[in-house]
Formats: sequence, structure tokens, C-alpha cells
Amino acid sequence: MPPIVGLIIAYLLGGIPAAYVAGKLARGIDLRQHGSGNLGATNVYRVLGAKIAAVVMAFDIAKGVVPVLLLPQWTASVLPSHWAMAYGLAAIAGHVRSPWMLWRAGGKGVATAAGVFLALAPIPTLIASAVWGVVLYLSGFVSLASLAAAITLPVAIGLLLGPRAPVFALSALVCVFVFWTHRANIGRLRRGEEQRVLRKRSAA
Repeated sequence: MPPIVGLIIAYLLGGIPAAYVAGKLARGIDLRQHGSGNLGATNVYRVLGAKIAAVVMAFDIAKGVVPVLLLPQWTASVLPSHWAMAYGLAAIAGHVRSPWMLWRAGGKGVATAAGVFLALAPIPTLIASAVWGVVLYLSGFVSLASLAAAITLPVAIGLLLGPRAPVFALSALVCVFVFWTHRANIGRLRRGEEQRVLRKRSAA
């Protein structure tokens, strides 16, 4: 199978809008019209609850893992690791701009990116995930936790795998991309208007 077909498959897989499907199946609603309007696990949590949000997050992570692990075996006879990264990027792009939703904004790509790097660099990704959990627990802001994890990932990859590893450049690119998708959240954080998902632990 030509690698270009793999890119299309990865993009279509990444574009499956799990949050939208969850809203329709659970309550018959379009999540784009509820909560923040974002088709990500955080908005699912706010509107539909933790259990459904966990399922959506797991699915979004899987959308990153599957194309990275499986598609290079079917498509790439040359530089399979580089094609794995390309398929991961395609999956993230599909999640953010879903073809199934007519290329309207989907999620912000964090969970799918976590799946991509879980397949490419598992230990640095687990470190970044731990930072995500700690920041979320302490601050209550998913957006702040996601930004902290996005910064941590290339640092961890650089320290453990070296800055010359191709996956380091990819992680730096995705870090910039995550900041771009969270630009509105960054503005709200700076103005003190961002909504917490969890109560701030230091004030408990």
C-alpha cells in the first residue's frame, strides 16, 4: 500500500469525532452547542460526565497510537520510523480538523498527540502525562496542564533520547501546535477567566 494511502487513512482515523458521537448517543445533543463547544474530552467531562469523558479520551488516544504502530507495517518499506511520525501528524491534524465534520474545528489535539508519542517515545510521554496530572490536580485547569505537558515532552525526549532524535523535532513542532490550539485558553488564563475542571487543591 502506498504511503500516501497511509496518510489518508491516518487522517480519516484521527478525524473520527468521538466526542460528537458520544453526545449524540448519550443525550442526543451536539456538543458543539454545549459547554465550551469543543469536541474534546474536557467538554465531554463538563457536559456528559467523567465516565463518558474517559471513554472519549481513551478513543482519542487510540487514534494516535494505532496509525503510528500499524500503518508503517503496511505501507513503508523505506524509513518506516519517519512514516510513523508522518502518520501521527496526520492523525492529529484529522482530530483538530475533522473531515467527518466538514473540516470544522474538533478537539485541540492533546489526547491524540499523547497517543502518537506514547507509540513513538513511551517513557518521555509517561513523564509528560505525569506532569499533566500533577498540574491538573494542583491548578484545576486542563488547559494549563496540557500546556505544561506539551513543554515537558520535548524536554524529556531531548534528555532521554537526545536532541538529534527525529522524534525530538516532532515533539517541538507539536508543542508549538498545542500552544496555537490553546491560544484562546492562554488569553483566558492571563485574564483570570479560564474555567476550572477541578477545584484548586491548594485552596481546599
